Amino acid sequence: MLYMDRIRALELGVLEHGLIRQVEHAHTRCWVCVLSCLLLACVYVGSLYVWRSSLPRDHPSVIKRRCVSVLLVSALSPAAVKAWIHWADIRVDASVWELMGVRLEGFVPALILPLLLTMVFYLGPLVHSAMDNPNGFTMELQSALDVQSWRLSLGDVVWLRNQVVAPVTEELVFRGAMLPMLVPCAGPTAAIFMAPLFFGVAHFHHIKEQRRLQKDSMRVILLVAGMQFLYTTVFGAFTAFIFMRTGHIVGPVLCHSFCNSQGLPDIGSALQHPQRTALLFLYLMGALLFLVLLFPLTDPFFYGAIPVCSLAPAPAPVC
Repeated sequence: MLYMDRIRALELGVLEHGLIRQVEHAHTRCWVCVLSCLLLACVYVGSLYVWRSSLPRDHPSVIKRRCVSVLLVSALSPAAVKAWIHWADIRVDASVWELMGVRLEGFVPALILPLLLTMVFYLGPLVHSAMDNPNGFTMELQSALDVQSWRLSLGDVVWLRNQVVAPVTEELVFRGAMLPMLVPCAGPTAAIFMAPLFFGVAHFHHIKEQRRLQKDSMRVILLVAGMQFLYTTVFGAFTAFIFMRTGHIVGPVLCHSFCNSQGLPDIGSALQHPQRTALLFLYLMGALLFLVLLFPLTDPFFYGAIPVCSLAPAPAPVC
């Protein structure tokens, strides 16, 4: 009897020791995940300042240099994810590119449905633009199909930065690379709200730019930076949700590019418009339809198995 009690005590001790080691490993893994994301965000922002210049950020030479920097960081981000998999001792069947949302399965729905969802949200602003300038709206539609217009756009470095380079690099780094790092530690749902914090904080570097140019007081600069942090974080949560639900990076990139072209909805202008009742109704309808269609249009049924969800410690509704 005494012998059996000793065996049971030893078994319990081994089990307890194993559980403690698992908890310690999980705790270490979380630190590795968070620090990896922080390091990647710092490298992305830091790459913008490797070029010393007194020129403003919208100067063509500054834009070209910074585009080279962030494209290089983005190109290296798969290596960062690969290194994180090794350091965090992650076991996964999918490739690094699949985890980052670069895959073929479900590509066509991922190309169309998230962008359609975003355009639904902008129903009010789009109609507002058409009402204020019908010719301008028509010209925008024509330019979208005009080869010459695309050539002119591709020659505009500001357009390239805002519509191509920024969406591609920011989504690849802040969603494609960071979400796989955060999911094993926090789970898919928490990761959706954690990743945008790195994205929002990364935009604080504009304070240095504004302070150097001395265009506004520090109070105004901080207020603008706070507002920018707020809407970039909210937007980042949306594109992170799109990434987790579709398992593709192309949807977040296209949504990012579209939102950059549209800017924030100008509700203040709508309130002063002669047709404000109709416009406000469309603004409200766009927001309501967006909420109604949010889950149906991002249903994983359209996109196949989501590789990044295989990293989750437990099944989650968002996947």
